[in-house]
Amino acid sequence: MNNNIKAREALLKSVSGLSDEQLNKEVEEGKWTIAQVLEHLYLLEVDATRVIQETLLNNENNPTKSKPVHLAVDRSHKVKAIEEWVPSNAYQTLENLKQKLTNSRDALVKSIQEVSEEDLDQKSLPHPAFGSLSINQWVSFIGYHEQRHIGQIEEIKEALESYNF
Repeated sequence: MNNNIKAREALLKSVSGLSDEQLNKEVEEGKWTIAQVLEHLYLLEVDATRVIQETLLNNENNPTKSKPVHLAVDRSHKVKAIEEWVPSNAYQTLENLKQKLTNSRDALVKSIQEVSEEDLDQKSLPHPAFGSLSINQWVSFIGYHEQRHIGQIEEIKEALESYNF
């Protein structure tokens, strides 16, 4: 979880000081806004936490080989978000998005805090890009995935510089 904590701190620092108008500004047609990126991160974490909780309730172990989830940071390989993780077009405030992200992170931490490392390694569930991942790897993926999107947010912020807010 250390990587996840650092990634979340960097994410929040990246959006700190942005107005709600900046968060919701589309800088390129068909591309996500910063608000949509944040909502995407929230949706993924909520969905992953739900599936992790369901997997932990299952008494069966299904270990899998370790995958290079750290490669999720590499933005040179485009990955289309699955439908459940696609954000809405709704106008959102930074305060609301921060609260959503806090709630999703709290739920993730709570879901695994009492679980042994062995169970987190021995139970796995599918990932759309990496195939089967252990719960530990899923948790790691969430942090790397946030790092990936911090890069996207920084690019959007650069494009926002040409607008007068």
